[in-house]
Amino acid sequence: MLDGWRRSEVRRDGLWHVQPIPAVQSSKTYLCPGCRLDIAPGIAHMVAWRGDGVLGDAADLSNRRHWHTHCWRIK
Repeated sequence: MLDGWRRSEVRRDGLWHVQPIPAVQSSKTYLCPGCRLDIAPGIAHMVAWRGDGVLGDAADLSNRRHWHTHCWRIK
């Protein structure tokens, strides 16, 4: 997960690490926490995890979530 292009963003609720997932690399179905709808295989989306959690980087990375790109933008 740490390979590839990623960035850090500050949101209202803190620091987040964000990594885009291209459609060709999206092979599973995920539930978007923003809209609670499925992200189907083959759909480009974002993976985000806390960058400032109190339990450390490993815990934050294990709690990453997959978001529709639009849902992440309006978060």
